[in-house]
Formats: sequence, C-alpha cells, structure tokens
Amino acid sequence: MSEPTAYVLLEDGTRFDGLACGADAHAVGEIVFTTSMAGYQEAMTDPSYAGQLIAFTYPMIGNYGASEEAMESDRVHARAAIMRAAVDREDAPGAERGWLSWLIDCGIPAITDLDTRALVRHIRERGAMPGGVFPTRIDEREARGLIAAEPSMSGRDLARDVTPGEATTLSGTGAGPRVAMIDTGVKLSIVRNLRARGATVELHPCTAGPEELLAGHPDAIFLANGPGDPAALDYIVQTVRGLVGRLPVYGICLGHQLLCRAVGLETYKLPFGHHGANHPVKDLTTGRTEITSQNHGFAVLGPDGAKRIEHDRAVGWETDFGAAELTHINLYDRTVEGLALRDVPGATVQYHPEAGPGPHDARYLFDRFVEEIKRAA
Repeated sequence: MSEPTAYVLLEDGTRFDGLACGADAHAVGEIVFTTSMAGYQEAMTDPSYAGQLIAFTYPMIGNYGASEEAMESDRVHARAAIMRAAVDREDAPGAERGWLSWLIDCGIPAITDLDTRALVRHIRERGAMPGGVFPTRIDEREARGLIAAEPSMSGRDLARDVTPGEATTLSGTGAGPRVAMIDTGVKLSIVRNLRARGATVELHPCTAGPEELLAGHPDAIFLANGPGDPAALDYIVQTVRGLVGRLPVYGICLGHQLLCRAVGLETYKLPFGHHGANHPVKDLTTGRTEITSQNHGFAVLGPDGAKRIEHDRAVGWETDFGAAELTHINLYDRTVEGLALRDVPGATVQYHPEAGPGPHDARYLFDRFVEEIKRAA
C-alpha cells in the first residue's frame, strides 16, 4: 500500500490505516458493517444508516458505478464508506458516473486499501461502537475528541432528522387500498412496492398524531424503516397506541420495533446489528426459509424477556392489545424477526422484504399485506 492518507479510529483506540478516496473531510458516528455484495449506493442512501459509517465486507466496491435509479432517498444518509478495494468505474450498463466521483460530489468521506476483515472481526468481538474516518492531517488526539463528542446510538432519536417536513400522497397503479405511512425514513423501494400493488400511499411526518393519520380515511397504517433507537421514540409509540385496533397496522424494521413497543413489548440493542443481504429467516407460517435483506441495530425481546428463541415454533406474548404470535425467526442468532397480532389486525417483520438491495425471497409479504388490508376493509 502507498503511504497512508487516511485512517479509521474506533472509540476503544483501535486504528486502521488506508487511503482517502472520497470527499476531503472527516466523519464520526457509529461504525457498522454490511455483508451485502452489491447495492452500495442503495445502502449509503438508506435513511436507516443515518448517524453511521458503513464498512463493506465485500472487497471490491464501485465496480458498476452510480446512478439515479439506485437512490433509496433524496440524499446520502450514511456518513462515510469504508472499503478494501474501492474503484471508480462508470462503464457498466446503467452507470451515470463513477462511485468515488459520486461520493466526492455528495461530500462524503471514504477510505480504501483498509483491512476491512480485521475491522469487522474487531466489531464482531467488541460490538459496534463510535468511531470515525479521518485524513492523516488530523492527529489521533483531535480525532479521539471528535469521537468522544458523538452521542450514543442508544437513546437517540434520529427519526426527526430524516422525516419529511410535510405530508404527501402518492397514487398507486390501480384500485388498491389507501395506506397512511409514518415516514421515519422510508426507503423509496418500499413505497414503490406498495404502489405497484395498487396502494395509494400517504407519507406523514413522524410527528403526526392519530387524527392526522386518519384524516384521509386510510384502510391501514404502515410503519416504515428508519434510524436510531426505538426506545427514544415514545411520541411515535403513543401515536401508534392510538391507532392499534382502529385499523390494521403493519411495520417493517424500525416500524416492527415501534409497533411492538406500542403493544407493550420491549426492545434492546444488538451487539453489532444485522446489516446485509444474506440473513436466513424462517417463516413459521409457511415453514420456508428465506434469505433476507436486513439493516437494524435493535431487536424485540421474546416472551419472558428472552433475547433468543430456541425453538422453531410460534411462541406467543400477551400484549396490551391481546395475543401476539411469533411468525418469523432469524436462523443466525435466533432473534425475533416478525410477529402477528391475533386479537386486533396487525403484523410486522424486522427485515426488508423490498430487498433494495438483496434477494427477492420475501417480496410476497407486500402481497400478503395488501390482501389482508383488503379483507379487513
């Protein structure tokens, strides 16, 4: 490697040297890793990564360029990209510019020629932690001060940073249901999947109350993905509590956690989260195992406060709104990946069925959501 021009520094003092390849700037935040082999632009523009720096475990990143089509929101939300072998090609079909050129234009720092394998092993052993990407002109003492000033992800409300300023309505492609969505950082591909099935989607700021969400006479409430700690979003939880039982309520990722908290369940922070497109999840309703796309740092506790569900069966909870039943389980670490409310209409999944990026094993869930909404109407 050439003489290092940038480095990654973790809160515990561990340092990894590399070459600067993005904007001439530094970034601090929680450092997490993703195992996705593709979809690097989708990851960087996913609002769920707000406040985080992404280390890519796949070595070559950037080999098919960047394009408007790959945007999952209107801007980059991740604070930096950490890579082993970044390239700036734009000769792939559909590429509109090179990946590194795009990062520079977006003002996002990046580092390459870094030992990402060692970095990821360290995070797996010690847990995700604050850190930063710094040019070598910033000495370690200054870098440590910048990292120390970064707020913890636990207890942090980032939904307000990514939510829209006002409500908008997007029509579907047919005569489908009307869905009011609490937009805590929704990915565009989630909205596209709902609209493709005929749903008209109302996108509301995360501060909207129950009556605002009901004003358009929706057929269901949808809780989106998003960043941060669900335990810091009590104002949204109270809104959801005012809606459960009045209409069907569905949640994805952060929305899964928020619905669970609204019915009286608890969440907790995972050691290093689930980020990637190769997580096996068993659907206990069908018995099938799906390969799923995931991006979250928190999870829902099982019955009796268990962090792991040891058996592949539909265990249950007693909630403030009646019975709930486990529907999906993560086969990596046995965490809760989805549940259904049995006494009122509602269901959740922790993973991303839209899979932008990732496999399409779970896209049928959008069909299931829409059909259940129609039956409940």
